[in-house]
Amino acid sequence: MELSYPKVKRKANGEYFIEFTLKSKRIRLLNGQRIKSQLRPNDFPLKDRKAKAELLAKKVYDYLENNNYSFDNQVPKNELELFDYLVSQKLSEPLSVNYKKTIESISKELRGQVIIYKTIPIEFTNKFLNKYKNPTSFNTIRRHLNALLNYLKENGFEVETGSLKPRKQTEKLHKPIDNIGLLLDEVKSFNGNLYLCCLFTFGCLLRPHREVRQLRWGDFSDDLMYISIGGDRVKSKRNRIVPVPEFIREQLSIGKKENNIFTNTPIEFNEDYFKTLWGRFKRVSKLIEQQQTLYSFRHSGAIEIFKRTGSITKLQKAMGHSSINVSLTYLRGLEIPELNEEDMPMI
Repeated sequence: MELSYPKVKRKANGEYFIEFTLKSKRIRLLNGQRIKSQLRPNDFPLKDRKAKAELLAKKVYDYLENNNYSFDNQVPKNELELFDYLVSQKLSEPLSVNYKKTIESISKELRGQVIIYKTIPIEFTNKFLNKYKNPTSFNTIRRHLNALLNYLKENGFEVETGSLKPRKQTEKLHKPIDNIGLLLDEVKSFNGNLYLCCLFTFGCLLRPHREVRQLRWGDFSDDLMYISIGGDRVKSKRNRIVPVPEFIREQLSIGKKENNIFTNTPIEFNEDYFKTLWGRFKRVSKLIEQQQTLYSFRHSGAIEIFKRTGSITKLQKAMGHSSINVSLTYLRGLEIPELNEEDMPMI
C-alpha cells in the first residue's frame, strides 16, 4: 500500500499533528502547507484542534490520492533545487524549535558547498565538525549533521555521510547536597515553583527541565500516589511510573487533568524557565556550593535510594536509565512499579 490514512496525534505541549506512511516513508505534518492549504489546526482554540487535525488528515489523504501519491509532481531541475526542497521538507516536520534552528544553521553552511560543487564534499563536513573543540558540542553537531546528510541521501541527493567518529565525553558531575532540608527551605522562600521542581527532582528523581516542567495533573493517579509519564517525554524513551512521597503530596492541590501543574493552563513554561530561576537563586543563595545544580537534587535522591535498597536494578529503574551501566557509573535513575513509597527519599 502506497499510502496509509493519516492518524491524528497530540504532542506533549498540546499541539496536534497527523502521521502517515507514503511509499514506505513515515511523514508528520502540523499544517496543510504541503498541499497548499491554509489549514493550521494549532492556530485554533484547544477544544477545536483535534477536529481541525482530523479535517487536515482527510484533506491530505484526498490530495495525495488525486495527485499520484505525491505532494509535488514538479521534479527539481538541479542539485541546488533538490537540496533546498529536501531541507524545506525536513523543516516542515513536527520538530522541536531548537532542533529546527540547528538544522537551519547547518543547512546554510552546506548550501554554499552545493552551489560550488553540486554536492557536499566529505572534506568540508569533516572540517566543519572539527571547528567544535568541546566533545559534547562536537558529538551533538555530528549527530544532527549525519541525520541531515542521511535524510538527503535517502531522498535522492548524492552525498557522502561523515567519517569522523564521536569523541569521548567527560560526564558532568552534579555535586550531591549534604543538607537537603536546609537548602529546600531556602529555595521555598525564594520561589514556590522552583521549590516544587526541586521536590520532584529529589523525591521522584524526575529530570527538572522537561519531565518536571511538563507535568500535568493528568499524569497523576487520582490519589496523587503515582506519576505516569509517556516515553515521548522521557530521555530514555521508556514510560516511567513514579511513586510520589508524602512530603510532595502534601504540597499539591490537584487541578484539571489537561493543565500543567505550574501554570494551571494547558501550556507549560518555556524550556529555560527553571534554568533561569535556578541561576537567579544561585546568585542570592547562602548554601549553594560549586558544582551543585538542579540535577544535584536528583543525584542526591539516587544515592539515598541506593543506600536504602542496596539494589542497582531498582536504582536503574528509578532513574529511568536505559542501561544498568549508566546507573553504576553515575548512580542516578527512575521507572518503577516495584519501588514503594518507603524506598523514596525523605526529608
